[in-house]
Amino acid sequence: MRQDVILREGAVRGVAPKQSPVKALLQLGQSPWLAHIKRSHLTGGELERMMTDWGLRGVTTSASMFEDAIARTHDYDGDIAGLAREGLSAEGIYDSIVVRDVQHAADLLRPVFDAADGGDGLVTVDIAPRRAADAGETIAEAKRLWAMLRRPNVMICVPATEEGITATRALLAEGVNVGVTLLFSIGQYNGAMSAYLEGLEAAAAAGRDLARISSVAAFFLSRIDTAVDGRLDALAAVGDRRGRIAGALRGQAGVATARRAYTAFEELTASPRFRRLADRGAHPQRPMWTSIGSDDSSHGDTRYVEALIGAQTIASMPVETLRAFHDHGRAARVDGRSDADAAATLEQLGKVGVSLDQVAGDLLRTGLDQSLRAFDSLIEILEIARQSALGPTEGSRRRRRRDGR
Repeated sequence: MRQDVILREGAVRGVAPKQSPVKALLQLGQSPWLAHIKRSHLTGGELERMMTDWGLRGVTTSASMFEDAIARTHDYDGDIAGLAREGLSAEGIYDSIVVRDVQHAADLLRPVFDAADGGDGLVTVDIAPRRAADAGETIAEAKRLWAMLRRPNVMICVPATEEGITATRALLAEGVNVGVTLLFSIGQYNGAMSAYLEGLEAAAAAGRDLARISSVAAFFLSRIDTAVDGRLDALAAVGDRRGRIAGALRGQAGVATARRAYTAFEELTASPRFRRLADRGAHPQRPMWTSIGSDDSSHGDTRYVEALIGAQTIASMPVETLRAFHDHGRAARVDGRSDADAAATLEQLGKVGVSLDQVAGDLLRTGLDQSLRAFDSLIEILEIARQSALGPTEGSRRRRRRDGR
């Protein structure tokens, strides 16, 4: 039976105003996180207001986020100029900006982290995408960031490639918080869960405190629907029986994948293997639903959030989706029949000829390419700003010294 959270307006004096639907998610076991923070969120008090008013419990960052902020705002002009005059390269400037913002956000969220015994109140940061093609380089880059950030409530994110899964296992074994990103299928998720268990078992064997290790598994849901819907639209255009079935499946793949993943998560956390780790203080590797600002207006601006409310999950929302859910979202438990419905949806997708494994592989490659392009673009922007800050004379002098002339 659905257990709806009823949100009443405070219509008369003395009656408390309605609770934000975002904050109501916490009562249902889901943590709202902010996707893509801005410097102004940190310096203007907006992050703290979202924590107080909406119960915000974490933050995610990305290279594309920093690229957009640096290219479109003047928030970082002073930092870039000062760091350039200190002699830092463009990549050194990027590191300094990331460290400053991530540390600031982590410090603001530290009370949440402490109150949750490490299960919430975290800030994520991606490894440089150039390192993602090699497990050893991924491990080295993640450990470098971990050492630079020096906060227990930061989390280093690596993509769900074979190399990333290998790195996840090794990093967790060393006590590094790891988020597995760019998940699009149950097959990928199985790899992430296995790496998580094996990493924690190795950490336990080394005598590490498992309560101080956190991990998430991030599914990018609207990307799944965008890719699958394109295939379904092509099938529907044919107009035959298969096309009619395909048309009816539009907009369902992302939620169905997430619901099946949640069932796998529940099975994992109930397993004797995980319970042995939990007895030593281990946190579950929480599913994170991200990319949940709908790219298709026909799906609705809060539909992903409303469809995927579950205990021990994270909804990582861009600020626009947070505001929309605060304004008109509906916080209610997901119907118990949802897993059977999800399984049927995924089966139907296969029957009409949509291979979700193929979609997932394509999306993973595309996601890696997008991350790399965003990072390279960001470094190019920083290099131009760095040279501008130094001026032509100083820039030439530094280049001659660098080149040994």
